[in-house]
Amino acid sequence: MPFISRTIRQSDYSRFPSTCPIVIDNGGSYFRIGWAGETDPRLVFRNIVLRPRHKTTGETVTIVGDQDPTLLRYFDCTRSGPRSAFDNNVVYQFEIMEYILDFGFDRMGVDGSQCMPSFFLEITAFGVDAAFSYKYNQQLGVCDKDGLAICSGFATSHVIPIKVDHEISRFTWEKVEDLKMEHCYIAPDYASEVRLFQKGTKEAKEKTRCWQLPWVPPPTEEPPSEDEIARKAAIKERQGQRLREMAEAKRSSRINELENQLQGFEFLLQQLAYVQESDVPSFLAKGEQVESESKADPSTTEKFPLVNIPDEMLTPEQLKEKRKQLFLKTTTEGRQRAKQKRFEEEMERERQNQQDEEKRLENPELYLEQLRAKYKELSEKVEQRKCLKINGGSTNGNHNVSGGVGRGERLNAAQNERMRLLTTAAFDRGKGPDEDEAELARVTSRLQDIDPKFVPKSELGPLQSSTEVPWLRPMTKEDFQIVLGVERFRCPEILFQPNLIGINQAGLDEMVGVSLRRLPSKVEGLEERLTSNVFLTGGSSLYPGMSERLEAGIRMIRPCGSPIKIVKAYDPVFDAWRAAAAYAASLQFPQQTFTRMDYYEKGEDWLHRYQFKYSL
Repeated sequence: MPFISRTIRQSDYSRFPSTCPIVIDNGGSYFRIGWAGETDPRLVFRNIVLRPRHKTTGETVTIVGDQDPTLLRYFDCTRSGPRSAFDNNVVYQFEIMEYILDFGFDRMGVDGSQCMPSFFLEITAFGVDAAFSYKYNQQLGVCDKDGLAICSGFATSHVIPIKVDHEISRFTWEKVEDLKMEHCYIAPDYASEVRLFQKGTKEAKEKTRCWQLPWVPPPTEEPPSEDEIARKAAIKERQGQRLREMAEAKRSSRINELENQLQGFEFLLQQLAYVQESDVPSFLAKGEQVESESKADPSTTEKFPLVNIPDEMLTPEQLKEKRKQLFLKTTTEGRQRAKQKRFEEEMERERQNQQDEEKRLENPELYLEQLRAKYKELSEKVEQRKCLKINGGSTNGNHNVSGGVGRGERLNAAQNERMRLLTTAAFDRGKGPDEDEAELARVTSRLQDIDPKFVPKSELGPLQSSTEVPWLRPMTKEDFQIVLGVERFRCPEILFQPNLIGINQAGLDEMVGVSLRRLPSKVEGLEERLTSNVFLTGGSSLYPGMSERLEAGIRMIRPCGSPIKIVKAYDPVFDAWRAAAAYAASLQFPQQTFTRMDYYEKGEDWLHRYQFKYSL
């Protein structure tokens, strides 16, 4: 099974004689093939090839033209995209071109067991599609004898002075899909049309097109029943009851703790009743020392006898030991102050949680929204501070403004001493954790308790920056629409302004001027005869407004009062094939062809000098 396609195979191949030529219009977009003498091609299909593999057997098949959507169930069409044999209207992938030609002959009805007629293999003729279309429309009375043919096709555009043997120019443009041919148009004035859409006027909305993709609306959800509403209310009430019980347990625990402290103070007062007034300070100091020794870390029970002794009374070894004891004492005291600070902060957080719980019970939805906003604000602030610490802020040379050093740089002795003093001062001031980070930790813990959908930012993946699990809204009809507004005229504008897509070449109107300047100056009135019969053909000439825009562009480069007339082909897409089919069926065709032996004997340079004659 070499080919899989929706194109129907012809069944009347045996009816035609072996001398009847097959006419091919090998366009960059579509491939047209048929018999000479007929009015329309037998086959028209996209000039592309796709070679997918079968999902089960792994067999590779060849799909030419538009693929059948049902094939996606059996073949993997994702790994092999559609390929064209053309590059700027020139065949450069001959293997793909061979697939397309074989497919064309196969669908024309050529049986694999049959041999192609030797006459067909030996006799060949080539022609220019724009010239064929011009001659065909000349017979129809659309254009005159002499004229300027403009062929704007799928990948290239050509300007050809008819009856003048001279150079022509061309430019290439990006391939576009079927939507541009269906919805695009040529703007009479590109700048004015752009301003029209920028203002968003009513006229711009009328010119906007919406292409609806296949879409099946999701089933509508029925409103919850009374039983469902009651069930959700019961669940919400149970959750609220559980939170109230947790808060009550914490309050009870705190009350018990305070009652124990109160009993301790009452016992101390009873003991003080048996102590003399002069012995009260020593009694309290002894009790405090016993309590601190029983609760403190074992490292805090160390003695520091050298700390309070003046340096003049110590030996060098004792001075070293004194500095060591001073450092240990400072660190121990700082640790104790930090512990006390954390205890106070814990008490403050408990108080805030109690207040938050009261607010939450008053309005749960508003409270949760405010808590999420606060979490977002604090997390952004903490993240920004971390970035500043990593980057070192604004720098001056290798060091930052504050005199610190960047990451990866070693600290010298002076900087080490400075860092030690700053650390000691921080302990002396009782500086605890960063306030924003502590508040962020509290808010995070609170959200984890009351919001089951909440996920902390630290637990999200690297591609997720949201503070919550993203909520997917249901797909609507608008999600399956392609809206074409300003794109309708911006796409074909590259025919006149190729620089919009970075192509440094001339537009269609400028190409006309270039072709006219290259004409022989000795022929009087030639330019006027050509501009009075400008012929448009090719698929891109079907854009609405093409004739008007081209005429306006040509008038700008021609002298005032010059005759200019734009005519369009009767059928810009098929006229070239029809003219070639009529030419191949004429009696003069055998005298205007060449054989394969001619090509082997004279080479490709002979083709360049070959003069094609139109004798229709």
